[in-house]
Amino acid sequence: MATYVDRPMDLADASIIVSAEQLKSLRVFTIARNDFQTYRVRRGHRHHPLEIIE
Repeated sequence: MATYVDRPMDLADASIIVSAEQLKSLRVFTIARNDFQTYRVRRGHRHHPLEIIE
């Protein structure tokens, strides 16, 4: 959550990002498209954009 201090992340968004990292997935289902276009999933030392499923 500290990474995205300029775009406040709530607990639900943070949980989705952590789940995607743990499941090694880049695909998320969300209606908060604007927020999730900003968020990235960490894989090792790299951060990857999410594929948003609407």
